[in-house]
Amino acid sequence: MPDLASRLQQAGVVGVLRAPSAEAAVEGGLASIRGGLHAIELTFTTPGVTEALQQLRQVLPEHVLLGAGTVLDAQQARKAIASGAAFLVSPHLGDDVLSVALDAGVPYLPGVLTPTEILRACRLGVQIVKLFPVGSMGGAKYLKDLFGPFPDLQLMVTGGIQPAEVGTYRSAGALAVGLGSNLYPKAALENGDWAQVEAATSRALHEAGVRA
Repeated sequence: MPDLASRLQQAGVVGVLRAPSAEAAVEGGLASIRGGLHAIELTFTTPGVTEALQQLRQVLPEHVLLGAGTVLDAQQARKAIASGAAFLVSPHLGDDVLSVALDAGVPYLPGVLTPTEILRACRLGVQIVKLFPVGSMGGAKYLKDLFGPFPDLQLMVTGGIQPAEVGTYRSAGALAVGLGSNLYPKAALENGDWAQVEAATSRALHEAGVRA
């Protein structure tokens, strides 16, 4: 997916979905799409994540980005790709995950934070990085500082970000911002309250300044 950067930028927000079950992941994901979301990252902390990815890929519109998150090793990377993930995301820079992604031609967004990690990722062939956890490490100001030595850096930011801060991060240069519990309230996922997920997503995207 060579246009992943532009599609992330268009989406603005990526929903980081950590669900208690595969069913909750599917229903919660669909509810957030109804709420206006255009990109979902379904994490490997979700039980039955590969089944959920497969089900979502079959029913989601083509314009909706569906990726796999918290991909920790090569085995998970292969499973995610086989299940229909269009991109992979990790909390770390995994050489083994990158190798699988490059072989499959699937974009990989590794979690990085320091200039050293960013440079290493770029030299390994990574096109887009995930700056994590940015909220507790300087926020948008830190992001702006990084564009000094890395003016062509393409990144998504996650970690401790509120919907109202999304515009600030995007103005600072982020392609997209990852949001989790603001879109997917834990109680709603556990209780199967999909209307609440839809409403929470719509409200968060409005606060973020992202239009459906």
